[in-house]
Amino acid sequence: MTQLQVETVRGPLVESIHRVSAVVVDANGSRVAWSGDPDLVTFWRSAAKPFQAIPILEDGAADAFGLLDDELALACASHSSEPVHLATVDRFLEKIGCQERQLGCGGHTPLSEAVAADVAATGQTLTPRWSNCSGNHAGMLALARHHGWPTEGYYRQGHPVQERHLDVIGQWTNAPREEIVLGLDGCNTVCFGMPLSAMALGYARLGAASAPAPQRVVGCMTGHPRLVGGELRPCTDIMAAAGGDIVAKIGAEGVYGASVVTGGLGIALKVEDGGMRSAPIALIAILDALAERGLWSPPGDDWGVAMARHGAVGITNTRGEVTGALRAAGAVRFSA
Repeated sequence: MTQLQVETVRGPLVESIHRVSAVVVDANGSRVAWSGDPDLVTFWRSAAKPFQAIPILEDGAADAFGLLDDELALACASHSSEPVHLATVDRFLEKIGCQERQLGCGGHTPLSEAVAADVAATGQTLTPRWSNCSGNHAGMLALARHHGWPTEGYYRQGHPVQERHLDVIGQWTNAPREEIVLGLDGCNTVCFGMPLSAMALGYARLGAASAPAPQRVVGCMTGHPRLVGGELRPCTDIMAAAGGDIVAKIGAEGVYGASVVTGGLGIALKVEDGGMRSAPIALIAILDALAERGLWSPPGDDWGVAMARHGAVGITNTRGEVTGALRAAGAVRFSA
């Protein structure tokens, strides 16, 4: 078996198979490893958020509004709606002179099971600030406010904010603007479709960047991983355990993007059936394969703890008894 996949195991049987297309490239776009179709065209979803944050810095909005690193980390986030996330988005909106009602995203059940249970128990109203994308939307509003563009409809295709995002994404991925597929994301803004190889190139370049804006995006995410995800979330745990050497960002429908900073590598993957539980397992399997090849060095005990938590996931029944697991199988192929 050469294609990477994630298996659902129950007892002695493999009950389900979740195939993974993935690619690892360097900052020149040279292919290092792959699985399945490395040029699969799919939507980048929230894994594009670090690149959407770059113009906040490049265009001067971050300096103009005095945005701090934790606020910029939240602009890259798919957060868990924990109190720290809500407080940070409130502060972000206050700094840029906007109100929660101007956020184009809708509220939804928090991604954190613990937070969701608390919300259900207390009957809180899930307004737009509760959206996992509220920081990303605050970043778009900051860009609109800084340029004097209309804040109304900032999230819609054709708005100057979205045109700026298209320029940035094309620049970092080498995807021709006219070939980037546009869709409507779950949070009501534009999402971008392109080959996995283009996404991986963007992440390789992000990790290797020397310019101030992308370097600060990397520093904000790795320095404030809790803001990017939340407690026990894979993005948060992977970045915290890697000590600044991995930038990781999940996207909906089984997408992941990551930079291996010291190795100068970018990773993009898509679980072909869209299984979100499988995406972190696949990413960790790829990172382990890179480590075995000597292409990066895991940092130690903290990494082992995080990987034990997210590298395979136990499945339990209604009585809390373990019935099986999700685990990686197969492998990525390496270039000669």
